[in-house]
Amino acid sequence: MHILAKTLLTTLAVFTSQLAWADAATPTLNAGDTAWMLTSTALVLFMTIPGLSLFYAGMVRSKNVLSVLMQCFAITSLMTVLWTIFVYSLAFTDGGEYNAWIGGLDKALLAGIKPDTLSGTIPEMVFMTFQMTFAIITPALIVGAFAERMKFSAMLIFMALWLVLIYAPICHWVWGGGWIMKLGALDFAGGTVVHINAGIAGLVAALVLGKRRGYPHVAMPPHNLTYTIIGASMLWVGWFGFNAGSALAANGTAGMAMAVTQIATATAALSWMLVEWMTHGKPSALGIASGAVAGLVAITPASGTAGPIGALAIGAAAGIICFLSATKLKRIFGYDDSLDVFGVHAVGGIIGAMLTGVFAAAEFGGIGLASGMTISSQLTIQGISVLTTLVYSGVMSFVILKLIDMILGLRVDEEQESQGLDMSLHDERGYVL
Repeated sequence: MHILAKTLLTTLAVFTSQLAWADAATPTLNAGDTAWMLTSTALVLFMTIPGLSLFYAGMVRSKNVLSVLMQCFAITSLMTVLWTIFVYSLAFTDGGEYNAWIGGLDKALLAGIKPDTLSGTIPEMVFMTFQMTFAIITPALIVGAFAERMKFSAMLIFMALWLVLIYAPICHWVWGGGWIMKLGALDFAGGTVVHINAGIAGLVAALVLGKRRGYPHVAMPPHNLTYTIIGASMLWVGWFGFNAGSALAANGTAGMAMAVTQIATATAALSWMLVEWMTHGKPSALGIASGAVAGLVAITPASGTAGPIGALAIGAAAGIICFLSATKLKRIFGYDDSLDVFGVHAVGGIIGAMLTGVFAAAEFGGIGLASGMTISSQLTIQGISVLTTLVYSGVMSFVILKLIDMILGLRVDEEQESQGLDMSLHDERGYVL
């Protein structure tokens, strides 16, 4: 009898532990995580419309203000539709034997994603929409490089092809289970996927289209820095959804990401302002706003792994180096990157991506590197991911632009450019005199 009772108790204990393991292995909805991700998704969309839109609109001439706002709005709409139809599936599903390079089409038209379908502890539909907002802002960033001179029709075709042929593969490589993710590269919220990717594409677009008429001999100052400061402020606030939201949960990682984002941004704004003050004799509103954006860019890949020390260092480096890139480097090479997309986003993204490999280490206050990884080996992996993004995005952007130019033409004619894109392309004016 004693043996039978002992056997029953043992069987019951094993059965109970199996049930507990099954419960732990089964994803369950977390209301707190879901609420935070709904909020983060709205914040990231807010970064493009109206944040980035106003930031860029203030920096162009008054005759082109609506064209920039229109481009950002149209990109938001176009990327949403393409992401829904098939690009989300390419980025975030298993591509079978080709999974190292691209996902499949299992979730085209969001097939199989129901209200109760989970991605971790949140509904997959929320995850899909959160990632959609990243796919919206990334191509929208490129607009600043070719502002005031690209045809609207050519811009739409370029952005559609760029999302499918460039953004989707790189997103899959880094976040969707592709080869860069398996290599062990650290990119918490988009240093390579978003900023280096958009920044190098912007430089290529600026080079292929050529300089604006009169550049650099004709003064082309920002027409409304009030818009730019308001837009930069919206970007700063929205970026908490971008970085802290990339934790995909309301947890300590999200809290640290929020803190380091604030610290790095403030540090970069001050460092840009100070170096500009020393160089030009006066601090400018455009400078401090640009410095803040540089800090936001640079901390993005490190926001889930760095601590406060790393945030201070990354912010300081971004403010100083991006200032030099947007001023001296551009002047030396003579390219017309209208709103400094390359100087801020590509350069800031490279700074952040590489320093992520340093400040993730526990000795610098980070969360610690993976087992067996050293700072040197992590930096090697970070360098591979950066170089791959620069080469692939740069070459493919060039090919797409050249094809569009041959078929449709990329650039408005001289009369349209002189008149301004608001009237020549949209038959509207930003301001009524």
